[in-house]
Amino acid sequence: MALNPFFLQGSASEQRLVQDLINEQLRMYGVEIYYMPRKFLGTKTIIKENVLAKFDDNFVIEAYVQNYEGFQGSGDLMTKFGIRTTDELTLVISKERFEDFITPFYAANPTEELLTTRPKEGDLIYFPLSDSIFEIKFVEHENPFYQLGKLYMYQLTCELFEYEDEIIDTSIEAIDDNVEDKGYIATLTLAGVGLTAAVTSGIRNGSVNQIILINDGYGYSSPPAVSISTSPNGDSSANATAVAITTSNAGSGSTTYSVKDVQITNPGFGYTQPPIITFSGAGGSGASARAGIGTTGSVYIVGGISTTGSNYVTAPVVSISTSPVGLSTANATAVAIVGTGGTIREIRFTNAGFGYTIAPTVTIAAPSSSGIATGNFYINEIIRGETSLSTARVKSWDEDTRILKISNIADPFQLGEVLTGTATTASHPGMGSTGRYVISSIQYDDLYDDYAENVVIQNEADDGIIDFTETNPFGTF
Repeated sequence: MALNPFFLQGSASEQRLVQDLINEQLRMYGVEIYYMPRKFLGTKTIIKENVLAKFDDNFVIEAYVQNYEGFQGSGDLMTKFGIRTTDELTLVISKERFEDFITPFYAANPTEELLTTRPKEGDLIYFPLSDSIFEIKFVEHENPFYQLGKLYMYQLTCELFEYEDEIIDTSIEAIDDNVEDKGYIATLTLAGVGLTAAVTSGIRNGSVNQIILINDGYGYSSPPAVSISTSPNGDSSANATAVAITTSNAGSGSTTYSVKDVQITNPGFGYTQPPIITFSGAGGSGASARAGIGTTGSVYIVGGISTTGSNYVTAPVVSISTSPVGLSTANATAVAIVGTGGTIREIRFTNAGFGYTIAPTVTIAAPSSSGIATGNFYINEIIRGETSLSTARVKSWDEDTRILKISNIADPFQLGEVLTGTATTASHPGMGSTGRYVISSIQYDDLYDDYAENVVIQNEADDGIIDFTETNPFGTF
């Protein structure tokens, strides 16, 4: 039987009155919140699992806090992985206000995926009173149940947001800084403006100009000591010195080393015949080498490094002018050793040459950071490595220490490559130009959330929880 036509089940004017009253009450007794719709940046092809989400829009809307006596949930819990906060929040917002204020924004922007015809589970709420971000877990849209034949509000059940490398870029610092130290974070140390190192060269007679490796040996746990027999000159400064360079060599189930090269740290002088080269220490054996001497005009460095330079990230090229003898074997060659702080601490000869009649010109290449240390980086700015072409998002930047923290890393960055930001003065008005620096060190271990990354558990396992050298690695026998 049809309903009585003389009794209305809710007229349009009555529904309008109820909605207006609800809107007014929310404005009077509610609080301002920021609604942030979730946008999906990609899904996996098999089960359509979300890969990454982005929150770059925010809408201020009034809401009534249902749990006015405090946050619901279990509060702060102590777990085996640290302290976990499980605060819950129940909010009521106007259905009309949402549909009139938020939904049309996406309808007018066809490039945006329409995710917000109504509040959705997974969207975020920024709650300014506690400066925290909540995630919507459930949306109740039928309470009260069709009063006068219409629905007027949404009840949002929210839990404290647990960050999982989502991109939160609302351009509101109070919101974005909530995840500044959350998620997987890599730390880059960037080099400042570099200063070129310099040395002064001289020539001597009877110097050890070359050490040729005969046998690389085996079983060394570290570079062995290199001994060169003394010069007949009798002056201690006339005695040649050198260091061994090792390369890894697997053996007997553990990592051992063999000698790869021998570099001359002091060519000495006054030798009339090739000295004897011996290797000792570091637990290995078998390495042997022979020395060559330049009877006249071998190169040496006068008084050490005259200018150590600064902000060297990788060893620079050392160039030495050619010998007048005209033979390639007569030309001196050397390598630079980078010390702490990016300075050049030593020049080592791979060939001290011979036949020079005047001191050659020794040139150390400028650091890769020379002239490249400008601008700033901003939170959520995308940075790019000019060599690796990898990208990441900025978490934080300290201009004084030049420490840059990043997340959402596409591919590994390379040591010594130039890092460039993509921000402009238009996107960050009044905040300077785009940053451009050289990477001097990379720390990929997440130092901010060891438990979440299981670093502590892994380290303990490596130190002896599981010992695969035992017959039963899971027992004590």
